[in-house]
Amino acid sequence: MLGCLHKGTSGGKGKPLLVLAFGAFVALLCGILLSGGAVLASDSAQSSAQEGKDAQHASSAVNFEHELDDYVPKKDHYNFYLTYKIVHPWWDAVALGMEDAQRQYLAKGITVTYEYLAPKAVSAEDQMQRLLAAAEGPYDVIGVDVADEAVITPVLDRLVDSGKKVLTFSSSDAAKGCKRIAYVGNTHNYEDGALLTEALCKRLDYQGKVAILVGSEGAPCHEDRARGARDTIAQYQDMEIVEVAYDQDSVELAYDLTQGILEKYDDLAGIVCCNMSNPVGAARAVVDAGREVVIVGMDHDREALRYLREGIIYCLGVQDCYSIGFDTIQTAVKVADGVQPGTLYPEAVDEKTTIIYQDDATDMLGMLYGEIR
Repeated sequence: MLGCLHKGTSGGKGKPLLVLAFGAFVALLCGILLSGGAVLASDSAQSSAQEGKDAQHASSAVNFEHELDDYVPKKDHYNFYLTYKIVHPWWDAVALGMEDAQRQYLAKGITVTYEYLAPKAVSAEDQMQRLLAAAEGPYDVIGVDVADEAVITPVLDRLVDSGKKVLTFSSSDAAKGCKRIAYVGNTHNYEDGALLTEALCKRLDYQGKVAILVGSEGAPCHEDRARGARDTIAQYQDMEIVEVAYDQDSVELAYDLTQGILEKYDDLAGIVCCNMSNPVGAARAVVDAGREVVIVGMDHDREALRYLREGIIYCLGVQDCYSIGFDTIQTAVKVADGVQPGTLYPEAVDEKTTIIYQDDATDMLGMLYGEIR
């Protein structure tokens, strides 16, 4: 799959342009071109859950059309270093948006190269070492999807103080007050967690025991969604959070954790899942246990969408991965040129999330994976 532990190029050494174009075409069929703060998609069976919200059809969550803006780059070649939490299909989707921006710059006579690397398991220590090593390299901009804001924010501040141009991207920004120049990604993770949890609470008639699967400890996006979930449940006196567990963005660990929670609580009513992996693990465990538990979670995993279609998962919040990648490259070019946030780009480039329900699953599987049922 493209976008995973690779060096991205537009022309010159590395992947030829033809391969990149084919990768984007395959992605259209394989399901990782996404466009997603958060809106609710259509759900005729639960239309009351959308009161006061801007309902959209699932097709509006996917935006395949991106064009570079009118900014004229100052150079004809740029080289970036971009690292993220973990090797995972979610970041492959981000990579496809990056490759699209690459191709469009190449058409303008501008070559963009970048290292796009991540560990196989989430590690703030690993990420810190990668960033420090990148600081010694020939990069115009260093970008990072923050694994742990407490660990990584001071590192980013040190890099900026040493004269490096730094941005954050994807779904996790650094801590407030960080000296990084810009952020491209989801700025409303707390709201996403709150919206998903409110949908779950309403489905449960605001009563019952709920577990939360967070993801990676310290990861801003996962922690913020979990905080939104906790704050939402706290509003309802007949609801209780019985377990909060970290699955490290692993389907297998999420499955094991959910199995244990189901064994411990035979009256568990719901599970809030805060990343792309844990809805799959949770759904597998619930199915294997033969239980009826309301599951809400994040993103566009194919198996998760199938569980959504079957009613095992109640709703999913789909992020705009493709736009995150495209806008990261476009913003990085401006940062490299010394352009500060303002009229040409905002300090935080916000990408949307679309919450979809069972009625949207078939369409989403068709659009993203070419799956026709």
